[in-house]
Amino acid sequence: MLSRLIAAILLAGTAALPVSGRAAAPAGSDLPPAACVKPGGWSDASARPMDTGDLLRRAADAPVVLLGERHDSADHHRWQLHTLIALYTMNPNLSIGLEMLPRSAQPALDRWTAGTITEAELLKETNWRKTWGYDAQFYLPILNFARMNRLPLVALNVERGLVARTAREGWAAIPPADRQGVGNPAPPSSAYVKRLREAMDSHGPGERSADSFQRFVEAQSVWDRAMAERIADTRRDTNRTVVAILGMGHVEGHDGVPYQLADLGIGNSLVLLPWDPERPCDALDGRIADAVYGLRDADPPDADEPPRPRLGVMLEPGNGGAQVRSVMDGSVAAAAGLAPGDVVVAAAGTPVHDASELTAVVQRQAPGTWLPLTVKREQGTKELVAKFPAEQHP
Repeated sequence: MLSRLIAAILLAGTAALPVSGRAAAPAGSDLPPAACVKPGGWSDASARPMDTGDLLRRAADAPVVLLGERHDSADHHRWQLHTLIALYTMNPNLSIGLEMLPRSAQPALDRWTAGTITEAELLKETNWRKTWGYDAQFYLPILNFARMNRLPLVALNVERGLVARTAREGWAAIPPADRQGVGNPAPPSSAYVKRLREAMDSHGPGERSADSFQRFVEAQSVWDRAMAERIADTRRDTNRTVVAILGMGHVEGHDGVPYQLADLGIGNSLVLLPWDPERPCDALDGRIADAVYGLRDADPPDADEPPRPRLGVMLEPGNGGAQVRSVMDGSVAAAAGLAPGDVVVAAAGTPVHDASELTAVVQRQAPGTWLPLTVKREQGTKELVAKFPAEQHP
């Protein structure tokens, strides 16, 4: 159960606070409710506008800058690239840290930055599709920027099995030789524990023992600590400003990675986040980040282009399939009975090995058709049917 929750909750960058509609702008603000953070500008964590030049100069001088993201958002990745470029113009002495890859991928990243392998070879050597699963096209502009400017790329993550094993057994039960070099995490803050409890409870009935929840907190802390250690080591070994690309759930509220960095002696890291216009204004609680950048509404779909079929799930690599991280309310997936933690191993009788294969099958579905799915759960294998409506909606 806990290993499924690890995949389903905030560990992989979708831990933005729940979207409940656009709230009123903060008291005293002259912004309309739909723009508590002005598109194209920076604000602090209480929605007060900030001077772009001052903020970027502060970031360029910082030892560590943490750029949060939602992994499947093209807008978030474009914002990260633009922010990187701005920082580079002020401080070319940068390293770029990547949550996307484990430490074992470092030799491939070094060859890429040195210009000795191609894009295709990089993706093959890092086993990108299975290791990370999200579209490499989101990340390649950043990787190419690093290569063009000979900026070191640093693999921040550990193998997924370490986090999952911690959730099952607890950190103390894992022998030092199996810890992939990760040290003991600092005990998390009470605010972080509260947020993890809320996230765990939001995923319905399941294990609720004190021991199981403790292992869940330990697993998250180990993941945060592993990335913080790589960031801190890079900073100390190179004296470069480390700009880390990682999921929002690891940085919001200065919990997670920035909290572990402070325990490692780097207490002045900066957390910068993109701010989607649909996020509720009351999420700007004064501490969520050092600064947020307002994104604009997405362009409306082309009226001449039919919308693609949508299952209504967030996916990540799983054990031999596509693992469901979250399910949208009212979606095709919800109606079919898919749940966080499910691993889809077949669609229409065809084996599914990763998220991209399932996405490709779904996008081939015609309106009004039914798609049989085979999913693995802790209780065993189950057959479900996803029923797509006769009229697709964006």
